[in-house]
Order: sequence, then structure tokens, then C-alpha cells
Amino acid sequence: MSARTPAILRMSQLFLRTLRDDPADAEVPSHRLLVRAGYIRRVAPGIYTWLPLGLRVYRNVERIVRNEMDAIGAQELQFPALLPREPYEATNRWTEYGDGLFRLKDRKQGDYLLGPTHEEMFTLAVKDLFSSYKDLPIWLYQIQTKYRDEARPRAGLIRGREFVMKDSYSFDTTDEGLERSYQAHRDAYTRIFDRLGFDYVVVEATSGAMGGSKSEEFLAVSAIGEDTFVRSPGGYAANVEAVTTPVPDPVDYTDIPAAHAEATPETPTIETLVDHLNAHFPRAEGPWTAADTLKNVLVVLRHPDGRREPLAIGVPGDREVDAKRLEAQVAPAEVEPFGEADFAAHPDLVKGYIGPGVLGETAATKIRYLVDPRVVTGTRWVTGADIPGSHVIDLVAGRDFTPDGTIEAAEVLAGDPAPDGSGPLELARGIEMGHVFQLGRKYAEALGLQVLDENGKLVTVTMGSYGVGVSRAVPVIAEDNHDELGLCWPREIAPADVHVVAAGKDPAIFAGAEQLCLELAAAGVQVLYDDRAGKVSPGVKFKDAELIGVPTIVTVGRGLVDGLIEVKDRRSGERTEVALDDAVTHLVDLVRG
Repeated sequence: MSARTPAILRMSQLFLRTLRDDPADAEVPSHRLLVRAGYIRRVAPGIYTWLPLGLRVYRNVERIVRNEMDAIGAQELQFPALLPREPYEATNRWTEYGDGLFRLKDRKQGDYLLGPTHEEMFTLAVKDLFSSYKDLPIWLYQIQTKYRDEARPRAGLIRGREFVMKDSYSFDTTDEGLERSYQAHRDAYTRIFDRLGFDYVVVEATSGAMGGSKSEEFLAVSAIGEDTFVRSPGGYAANVEAVTTPVPDPVDYTDIPAAHAEATPETPTIETLVDHLNAHFPRAEGPWTAADTLKNVLVVLRHPDGRREPLAIGVPGDREVDAKRLEAQVAPAEVEPFGEADFAAHPDLVKGYIGPGVLGETAATKIRYLVDPRVVTGTRWVTGADIPGSHVIDLVAGRDFTPDGTIEAAEVLAGDPAPDGSGPLELARGIEMGHVFQLGRKYAEALGLQVLDENGKLVTVTMGSYGVGVSRAVPVIAEDNHDELGLCWPREIAPADVHVVAAGKDPAIFAGAEQLCLELAAAGVQVLYDDRAGKVSPGVKFKDAELIGVPTIVTVGRGLVDGLIEVKDRRSGERTEVALDDAVTHLVDLVRG
């Protein structure tokens, strides 16, 4: 049986309206252009309809992902999006996910959720069907719609409440087997993202609520990204949440004077404190800087069970507490501001002048006190004296105060040393496109997934988890592939191979364009044909062609009387006149590379 000839997409019949103006809620180029070019349409915050052109692009992304997963021997299945409470309760994620879950009850008052991720379902499926080491390893995947009640949907499809992921899972009996499964998926991801056509980097990451040990993210490098990552000249790369601070050696504090409180009126900020110190307490070793001060920041952790716990974090005064780093360290608890009611409940805390003296689980406040890893024994600091208008100078860690522990919550700054010694760090921004985890046995243990090993003994299966943002890939590709006129899709992603424009009113032009489209379709080329007549001018057609962004634009117009058409490369703008008799061969060669 011969392959089916691709249908011609005729713009006179296509469910499409392009827009000249940007939508009011669009913040980033991909959002503006996908809406204007008729690829997507907003339904509600974070929820979008795929229109015909958009769905074709999305399906091309899905095809690439499926192709590479099948190539490594993974098997596709699909779970429902509507899921019962019980499996998620067994792993405690019914609680841990907090407000991020869409929860609902059926008519019998049974609890259900819309799946945010499907570890539990994969684990139970393997448990139901397999019982021997001979059945493993096995790799399973699905391409499925996920639901998360995002507090702040943004940037169109980049952060939505409904989105499509490819999630796959490996099942092995040994840690060595898990390592092989992990590497196979990591290699497949490299091929996927190479084909999708955007700039990306692989970084170390934290596992967060997923659990597990080894974790890496594939980030699309983008100025609009929500994730900050770092890289060094020597090749180190990590999500900012995963960066660890090189811990300094302890310092000999034998010759450091005793700590002494000094009046520092009207210095509630680090800047005002440093100015006051330099004006009233000059020192021989040089001016005071923010790095000499210890800033104590208070937050409240709201645990999944509803319990609220105050937490104090000590960081050098030249750094802020990074919210994402802090959240990664305290997950699954959520971070809330320390409010007026919290201060009222702890009268020993003096705003702007809080010091270690009232902090710690053994102090009167009972507030747990964690400090930056740079606060090692022997380091000396200027910090609050717990009295309005007063700070302590020469307060030495390990001599004058002992924190309850350390926490990686301070912001990472450009120029900080890489943890592996490979040079100073630079900061960049990215969009998470893929994440690979070595989950280990967390979910298998919670759900009782065991098999008999070669000795007839029950062993707990070890798992890996591997996700790709399939729907998110569309705007990410658009962010990397557009200009001032519109979209410029990579050929493997584009909604069509060739965009044919019939430019003019002469019936001969439309007849010539029609014949060319038919011959291209017969040759297996996907054609978008602007056959609109009447009041649609050539200028409007050309603007739409630039906006829609098919990689090759063919104009059939006045040159037809001389047997010529114009072929334009959408990305470079290069135009070539081609004889009509040679057009099909020329265009097929372009499309097939």
C-alpha cells in the first residue's frame, strides 16, 4: 500500500484568524506570537486551546519525543488523568502536594484528584503484573495531560495549570541497573532536545517532592526563564537550588576581642549599619562592608499537616535569602512571611536588630536557627543585639553563639567559586524542559513493589523517573525561533513544509499555485496554501506568511508569465527565483535536506 498523500491546508477553509495587535495578557514573545498567529487561544488563566496550526506543531514535538523513547525500547501506555486518593495517600503526596492538587469528590463522596504526575500509577501497574527479576528491567512511558493548581500561571503555555508531559519510569532490581536505565534516558533526552532546536544546558538539580538521589535538569537557556542556573569555565553546571557552598576552614579566634554591644541608632538596614560602622567604628584592616554583617531573616514554614513553624536563617549581609533555594531545602513545607502576629507572639524579637542571642531551639523563643555554611567556627560578625538601636561587634561563631545547623538558602552570586573548584560561577536563566531522577526505592517501598530475585528472595525494586515538557516545548522553541515579523519554526517542528502564497487576482496565478500544491503534496510535502481571493491583498498574505513562520515561503505571482516562482527562506530572508518546471524538485530537496 502506498503512503497517503498529505492533505493541502487551504487558508480559505482553515480555522484561523491572525491578529495584528498583541493580546493584552501576553508577557513574552512566544505568548504574543502564538496567539497572534492563530496557534493557541486562551480559555482561562493557564488553560489554552490548541487551534489547528498549533496542534500540528504540538504533534510534531510529540512525534519526536515518542520516536526517541521508542528507539531505546521504552513501551508506551496511558493512565487516566482522574485518579483515586488512596495511592497518593500511601506515598503521603495527597498531603505533601498541598494546594497544588486539583481535588474533587464523586457523587458517592469518594476523593479523587487530577493527576499532577503518575509515579504511583506506574508503580502499581508493575506490581500488579510482574513478580520476578526475569521481568526486569522494563521502561514504561506515557504522554499525558497533567494538572497542577499553579498559584501564578504565566507566559502562556510556559507555566500553565493544564499541560502535557512525557513521563517515563524505569524498574530495576539493582542500583547498577538503575544507573544504566538512567543513562539510557539521559542520552535519549539529549537527542530529543537536539532535534527540537533550542539552546539548552544540562544541570545538576534537586529532587524536591519527587524524592530520590541523583537528579539533573535540561534547561532551555532563556532570559524569560523562571529558573536560575550557574555554570563555570571548567564545565560545572547546576540549578541554583542545587548549588552547594564550599565550606571555609575554621578560623583561629584567639586574638579576637570579646564581643561588645554598641549603640547604632537608626540602622535597621544593612546599608545604614555599614555606613554607621565606618563613621563611628573605623578599623585598621579596612572599611566595613556588608559581608562583615550577619543578617537574620525570619520566615514561617507551613507543613503539609497544617503545622506552622517559625524559622530563623542567618546569612552574610551582602546576600539575600533566595526563596527558591530555601523552598528546595524545606520541601514539602511551604514558606510564608513572618507577620505581625508572629512578632507579637515572640516579644523578644526586635525588628531590625535581631541577633543570635534570642534564636535557637534552646533560647527563650525556641525558634530554630540555621545559618549559611560560610558561618564557620571562628568567623566574626556584626549583628543585632536584640535591643532597639544596638548591634554586637566581634560576635564569634562557636565562641559566642552556636546555631542549630546550616542551610543552603543564601543567594548565589556571580563570581562565587564553583563547588568542584572549576572556576568562578556565572549566572543565567532557563526554562525547565526535562528532568531525570534516580528515585530509588521510595515509591516501591511505599506501595510494596517487590519481585523475587535469582535466589528466590523478595527484593524491593528501584526506580528512575524521567519527564519532558511536551506542550511547554512549543513556546520554548518559539522563544528561540522568531524575529520582529513573526515565528521562524525549525523545519522538523513547523506546521507545514512549504507555505505557498497565490499573490494576485489573475485566475492563472491561482491555477498555477493550485497545480504546484497538488504536485508537492503528491511528492509527500506538507503544504499550507494561501488561496484566499477577493479582498485579501498580497500584502496581507505576505504578513501572515511571515507571522505564521513556515520555513519556506513560495510566492506564485507576476513571475508566473515567465515561468518563474519565488522561494524565500523564512529565517534568512534569502529569495531565489526558480523555474516552475523545476519547482517541485527544488522544494522537495529543500524539505528533505
